[in-house]
Amino acid sequence: MESFKCEAFPTRSLRDVAQSLSCSRRDFLRSTASMVLGGTLGGARPFLYTGSTKKKVIVVTFGGGARDQETFAHEGQENIPHMLNELAPQASFFTQVVNRGILGHYVATASLATGVYETLNNFASIPPQHPTIFEYFRKDLKRPPTDAWVVAPSNGFSRIGESNSRSYGPGWGAQVVLPKHLLMAAMSEGTTDYQHLLRDSYETPLFAPQLGGSEFELRQLETVMKLSVGDFKTHAKTLASPDELSIYIVQQLMRQQAPSLIWVTMHDIDVAHTGAYSLYIEAIRRTDRLCSQLWKIAQSEPEYAGNTMMLVLPDFGRDSDEEAGGNGFQHHRTGDPSSRTTWMMALGTGVREGAIYDHPLQSTDLVPTLGSIMGFHAPLSQGQPIQDLL
Repeated sequence: MESFKCEAFPTRSLRDVAQSLSCSRRDFLRSTASMVLGGTLGGARPFLYTGSTKKKVIVVTFGGGARDQETFAHEGQENIPHMLNELAPQASFFTQVVNRGILGHYVATASLATGVYETLNNFASIPPQHPTIFEYFRKDLKRPPTDAWVVAPSNGFSRIGESNSRSYGPGWGAQVVLPKHLLMAAMSEGTTDYQHLLRDSYETPLFAPQLGGSEFELRQLETVMKLSVGDFKTHAKTLASPDELSIYIVQQLMRQQAPSLIWVTMHDIDVAHTGAYSLYIEAIRRTDRLCSQLWKIAQSEPEYAGNTMMLVLPDFGRDSDEEAGGNGFQHHRTGDPSSRTTWMMALGTGVREGAIYDHPLQSTDLVPTLGSIMGFHAPLSQGQPIQDLL
């Protein structure tokens, strides 16, 4: 395992600051969650997908990731009690995941899903240019459409499930559920009960993307999820945020379809773009709670208990307070090391528990890693498999 000595660095390059952040996260986790360096542990039970064993993978990404000072720094620990006390001790934690691509939520998520740093317009309703993990998975393993799903809170993600790559083509992508769009379609004219769940873009409030792709329709609620429109609306009234609505939909999918690959993108933290620090902190705490809730759901569902790997990672970070061209927690526009350096947590079947890995990874490493784990090839991805998960 590649590692490095934690020390003060003389320059503020991306590599230096990324390593400094990695040291801080590692030391904090070791002191708080009693975790150890991954290189000191023995092997874990392998997690290899075959059609008969029904192994499951859940990927959770944070739209608009949080900074260390509000999470893994000592002053931020109160905001992530579930990750620190419940999830981290069960997990392999990677302290240094660097995003070298465009720092926009849709394009960054598309890069995570393709294993290539996509260059598409972040605010355009277009598919990724390169094949997605869902296309690799379904085509190589001959999996049905019901075996790969994306749940995304922003209507701008309607095309995330399937690329325009000729080598894979239409029909091999994931089904995409946009809970906000479903709720809008279910609302009666003039209804205001759900407005807190419908805000779609905090960074560009006037952006109203066209929907398209393999989008899940309201009429499919009852046939696919066994959920009536009335029950959907009634439950939505009890929820505080779009991400809570997404987790509710994920739970219905797990119960009714038990897909092998679920990708859920959380977006509440993006409220930081409004400049309201209190709402940003509230969103971090909610995201922390929802990650724990989703893992508990996976352990309680018969199709998932004992045979599921869950990976949690931000799409990128946020600007540091020291950057003259940025606005601190509010944005991620400078491309500074704080906004590019994130982390990843992996837990479940085949994962070494309580392990910390501080060597550098890239966002594009996720797809080839899951390909090696689940048994599909990702020939056009640019990342490398993470050996510590294999």
